Amino acid sequence: MITRKQLIQKYIEFFKSKNHKEIPNSSLIPKEDPTVLFTTAGMHPLVPFLLGQKHPLGKRLVGVQRCIRTGDIDEVGDETHHTFFEMLGNWSLGDYWKKEAIEYSFEFLTSKKWLGLDKNKIAVSVFSGDKDSPKDIEAEKVWLSLGIPKERIAFLGKKDNWWGPAGETGPCGPDTEIFYWRDKELKVPEKFNVKDKRWVEIWNNVFMEYNKTKERKFLSLSQKNVDTGMGVERTLAVLNNLTDNYQTEVWKPIIDKIGGINESARIIADHIKASVFIISDGIIPSNKEQGYVLRRLIRRAVRYGNFIGLKNFIANVSEPIFEVYNDYQNLKDKKNILKILTDEEDKFNKTIEQGEKELMKVIREIKPSAFGLKDKDKKLLINGKTAFLLYQSYGFPLEFIQETAERYEIKVDKKEFEQELKKHQKLSQTASAGKFRSGLADTSEKTTKLHTATHLLNETLRKILSKDVKQRGSNITPERLRFDFTFDRKLTSEEIKKIEDLVNEKISEDLEVTREEMSLKKAFGSGAHGEFGAKYPEKVSVYSIGDFSKEICAGPHVKNTSELGKFKIIKEESSSAGVRRIKATLN
Repeated sequence: MITRKQLIQKYIEFFKSKNHKEIPNSSLIPKEDPTVLFTTAGMHPLVPFLLGQKHPLGKRLVGVQRCIRTGDIDEVGDETHHTFFEMLGNWSLGDYWKKEAIEYSFEFLTSKKWLGLDKNKIAVSVFSGDKDSPKDIEAEKVWLSLGIPKERIAFLGKKDNWWGPAGETGPCGPDTEIFYWRDKELKVPEKFNVKDKRWVEIWNNVFMEYNKTKERKFLSLSQKNVDTGMGVERTLAVLNNLTDNYQTEVWKPIIDKIGGINESARIIADHIKASVFIISDGIIPSNKEQGYVLRRLIRRAVRYGNFIGLKNFIANVSEPIFEVYNDYQNLKDKKNILKILTDEEDKFNKTIEQGEKELMKVIREIKPSAFGLKDKDKKLLINGKTAFLLYQSYGFPLEFIQETAERYEIKVDKKEFEQELKKHQKLSQTASAGKFRSGLADTSEKTTKLHTATHLLNETLRKILSKDVKQRGSNITPERLRFDFTFDRKLTSEEIKKIEDLVNEKISEDLEVTREEMSLKKAFGSGAHGEFGAKYPEKVSVYSIGDFSKEICAGPHVKNTSELGKFKIIKEESSSAGVRRIKATLN
């Protein structure tokens, strides 16, 4: 059996042997990119470097990144989908291209020195071409040269074999995906059928050769990048001859605590693991942004747990997560993480009691005879809108509503419920697109200015409030900056004015913004500040604003504070326990 830690170690070792430098695992909460709520891929923390900024460690990078994806949360429950997962990745920033990228992935997968997978069980998909970009014959030629037969190469369109951009504009390009036949009993088919679920995707090589403009044009990039990803969980299942990811060592101890593997158990295990990691990166349950996603995950896990007879179970089911992932330092605060989980579970259990009363009111209205009253002349049916309201307000899965209704011989309009659900998801996506559009992913002039302003704000807070103030995250859109920092009380109006005045004083001093590359040790030794709890590579960029501010940062920034305009705080509020949040603009 190969373990998670062994797989990660082998991957890092392999790419180090190909002159790649290891980069640290970044936070699940994107530091300065509001295009998404969570880090969704290994490339996310690398956006400035994919857009051309020089990386302190060079042009070849490798790492493992923890990720959260909520787009396909309703698919969680099958053998392969996860909300939280770890992604192995290697990057070329304007260095090697398609031939080397494909050859590296093939060597790592099939060489007996590394993973030793059977090359006869490999199939690939390649971009088929369209008006924006030609058919990827180059990638096909490399695969053929490695012995992959034509019948095992599928040409697919943008929906399947194109990545990006992260926002509406930015780097993007065709990709080639690697699939492995996971059925132990059946012979591998001669021809690759992408719709056959027994072919499981394990690796994706993205060739970022275009920049998508606001006019929807695809222009060739001067720096062409390779961005790859291989899911730890899926690859572990393949390597250990398992057809279900949830049977691997990163899931089995959690599943065992639940009491056996089925769809509900997978959903519970997945949601609890994702919740543990989100909390470990400083988020608490709330009704907005990341906190809302966290609350939804915890409550969905509780509901599915109750559905299969589990009560007050979250702390117990969470226990193995801390052992499986004991290499993550931010999971060391186990006591606090478990308290946040159990507090939310208790709160939701009270909500469920109210929800069950509401459901019984609906049933009583439809079938009074079940309660000793005279029946009305109506269909024994809970309409989809009512079912969706119960789902949305109280977190009841459709199955729970159906199971309860069936006891009274009442049906639920499942089709109408699904229509309501899709409508809600569409509205949520539209709202999120508007709310989280743009940001540093497009390195616009406005976001760059606001980014420099956060550095001035960070140092100002230390000077006016306390030298112990530490950054706990930031989020920038073209309209405003948002900055989270450690502080245990509400700011006074006098303090807010002092902060504004000092930032504006430094802006008016026309301070030069300079960048240096140095070792991490030297950076901290020189007095540079870093984000609280963040991991940094051995070589970093340090940005100085005159003699006032010095921070470890990936950029980008303006060249002089005179470019910024007038700084104004528009809101100061609580973010979470012991953390305050400032929102500010530049006029």
